[in-house]
This record gives sequence, structure tokens and C-alpha cells, in this order.
Amino acid sequence: MTASSIPTVKLLINGEFVESKTSEWREVVNPATQEVLARVPFATADEIEAAIASAAAAFKTWRKTAIGTRARIFLKYQQLIREHMPELAATLTAEQGKTLADAEGDVFRGLEVVEHAAGIGNLQLGELANNVAGGVDTYTLLQPIGVCAGITPFNFPAMIPLWMFPMAIATGNTFVLKPSEQDPMVTMRLAELALEAGIPAGVLNIIHGGPDAVNALCDHKEIKAVSFVGSTHVGTHVYNRASLNGKRVQCMMGAKNHAIIMPDANKEQTLNAIAGAAFGAAGQRCMALPVVILVGESKNWLPELVERAKTLRVNAGCEPGTDVGPVISRGALARITDLIESGVSEGATLELDGRNPQVPGYENGNFVAPTLFSGVTTDMRIYNEEIFGPVLCVMTADSMDEAIDIINRNPNGNGTAIFTRSGAAARRFQEDIDVGQVGINLPIPVPVPIFSFTGSRASKLGDLGPYGKQVVQFYTQTKTVTARWFDEDAEAGALNTTISLK
Repeated sequence: MTASSIPTVKLLINGEFVESKTSEWREVVNPATQEVLARVPFATADEIEAAIASAAAAFKTWRKTAIGTRARIFLKYQQLIREHMPELAATLTAEQGKTLADAEGDVFRGLEVVEHAAGIGNLQLGELANNVAGGVDTYTLLQPIGVCAGITPFNFPAMIPLWMFPMAIATGNTFVLKPSEQDPMVTMRLAELALEAGIPAGVLNIIHGGPDAVNALCDHKEIKAVSFVGSTHVGTHVYNRASLNGKRVQCMMGAKNHAIIMPDANKEQTLNAIAGAAFGAAGQRCMALPVVILVGESKNWLPELVERAKTLRVNAGCEPGTDVGPVISRGALARITDLIESGVSEGATLELDGRNPQVPGYENGNFVAPTLFSGVTTDMRIYNEEIFGPVLCVMTADSMDEAIDIINRNPNGNGTAIFTRSGAAARRFQEDIDVGQVGINLPIPVPVPIFSFTGSRASKLGDLGPYGKQVVQFYTQTKTVTARWFDEDAEAGALNTTISLK
């Protein structure tokens, strides 16, 4: 396929999908085959400016749009996403690599936020205090703040954009989105459906690019808020740069999630849950489970955990029965391999080596099979760095208190879990653990959209998380109004009485 015959990913500016005039392009590559699927542009400064200007112009009218009108657009949007679920999942699998089942889950979790946005009439409510003084009322308005921006990662190219722009737009703002340049195709298809649902020109705009595009969104005076999901390194940069420019910022970043397995846990259910959470989506999720702490006698479950991992099938995501697809790129494959090698050299026991698996028909794929280390300690690279691959580190502890201490000393705080049959142990765990999201007999405790995503510590910068009640606060400005209204007829009567008395 020649460069001229490869499809190009468009920009979305003022309701139109336009061809970029840039000279800088990146290839979108199927990670299972290395097939080039499309070319994505790194937008020029003028194109980024045009997208932001379009959003700023559209805000003047969109902010005045009736809340019921906004809600009905998202009712239509969720219907369109449901109707196109198989197509969206197939596109996502081709460019990102995850299995079709995982891809449908990716879209579905974003769809749940779209459904939540359709209920904006019940979410964007102010407060009223009647007669706080003689004839005086005080009430609040939750008003949109303006042009908002989102920067999203490669690992959930449907879900995370749908975390961002539906809630921002439903609350009356306009939006400029910069999806990952590694897999933007499903995001663009979602944008097409959003326009079909009735989102007006300029309300949603999409640009593509690298650091220059990120910095432009952090710096531009028209942008009032920035939402980010991605690595800790980039997220810290975004938070610092955008905050210094006076913007609201929420950054959901890296993680090192742990699960504690107590000896009284249900063995079969626990082992199945651990295998899925550690190796599903090829470990490429911020809520993956890369560390398990076996407490007391549960350390004897290690051989069975290894056997469970061996049963997972590695193949292209489009193939039926696949459990673990490829990782996103050659660079990711090299980094994961290097970290596995570091674990060996630093003294961990490699119980299951997933390097260089043979995948017939997909010999060029970026595959790592489930990999499992035991004897991991807190000073090893495989413990301290986010591997973002199908690699599980197994540690042991003599007591739950010792395990809790290990977790609380780790700087990250995205998610954690405990597996136990004891209500008392689970309650003490949820009270004593210093992590934002806690699972009890659930390995990946991502909340449904009526609640907020509440990662903490080094996994999060900014006070308010994505979706749920917190994101309504993030995308709105609270305006407090104190009012007194005089009864003109009563005033006239009082004046006449005064005159007659004189």
C-alpha cells in the first residue's frame, strides 16, 4: 500500500471533518499485524487555533441552549452508540489490539457515561434558601465555564473520550479533544455519531498531535479547563502547565494497584478474578492488577495461580477465544521485555515467562504472554515502575496489617482490592487503606458513572474526578445570587398612608 492510498484521519473543526495541511504525520498500526491502517496528522498551530476559536464562538449560543435540548441529544447519542457497537468494537480492536470482548466493554463503559449525561437535568441543580433575611432569598446557579479540553490515552480510545466530552457538553460547555495519536480512529467514529445525534457545529472539535498540541491546550487563554488521562510524567506536566495558566485541571495518571488475598477467600473465584485483572487487556489499563499480596496460608495458592495464567490464550484480538491480545507498539513491547529482564536480574523468581510467544499467523505482532514473578520486593523495578503489560508481581505477607502497610507505602493510589469472606477484615481494610478506590472481592473497582472516579495520591492531580457528581462541579461555575423583591403595590399603599397621616 502506497502512502497516497492509506486513509488519513481528519480533524473536526466547526462541525466539519477537514484534511490537515500539516507536513507531520504518524502511522496508525495494527499491533497484531503491523498493517498500516491510516495516517494521523499532527495539527498545525493554525488548525489548533481554528478549533479553539470554533469552540469559543459556539459557546456563546450553546451555553444558552435549554437543558432539555442538551439531554435529548445524549439520549439520541446513546442509541446510536448501541446500534453501532459491533462496528466500533471492530475498529477499536484493529487499531488498539484488545480482544473484541474487551473492545465492546471499552465502548460500553463510555456509553454508561453518555447515559448519565442524558440525565443532566437532575444533575445540574443549584440550591435555594428562602427568606434568609427579611424578604431576602439566596440561591446558586451551576453555569458552564466555557471552552474545555481533553487529552486521552491509547488504552481506552472509546471509554475515556466518552468520560470527557459528553459531561462537559451536557453541562453547557464546548470542547476540544486531543485523542491519542496511536489509535484515533474509533474516537473519530464516535465523533461522527455525536454530530449525527445533534451536537451543533463547534460544540465538539478534535485535533491530533503530540507535545505541541498538548502545550497549546494548556496555554490557550480561551480554554478554561483541561481533563487528562495518561502517564504520570505527562499528567504532571499538564497539571503544572495548565494550572499556571489559571485553568481548572484534573489529571488521572499512573498506578500500581495491589490486591490482598486472605487465606479465607473463595479460592476458585479469587484465582479467576486475579488472572483476568492482571492479564486482561494485556495489562494495558490504569486499573489493572499488577501486584498481588498472598497473606499467610494463601501463599500456597501460587502454583494454582501460575496454572490459571497458563490457560489464557494469546492471539490477535479479532480471533475468537482470545484472552490476551498484543500490546500497543514495538516500543511498548521492548519496554515490557526490558522490565521482565530487570526482574530476573534483580532476583525475583520468574514463575511464568511470557516473552516471545508463538502466535501462528501473527508472527509480527507485539505479543507478550502472561508473565508471573514471585519473590518480588519493594526495591525492584518491576514493583516500582508501571509495567503496563501482562506481568503479575506476587508478594507475601504474614498478616493483613503487613500487607496494608506495603500498599500504603506505595506512592500510587488508583485502586486496591481485598479477597476475603470476613466482613470484619473487609471493613478494616476499607477504613485503613489509603487508596482512592477499593474493591471487596472485586479486582478492578471502577465505579459506575453515578459515582465519581476517585483515584488518589500520586495517581491523581486535581480535586475533582471524572464523571459522577464531581465532574458536574468541575465543568460548572457556582454563582450565588442574593435577591430581594419589593411589592410595588404594598409600597404605594404605605406611601399613601404616610401622606394621609400628614
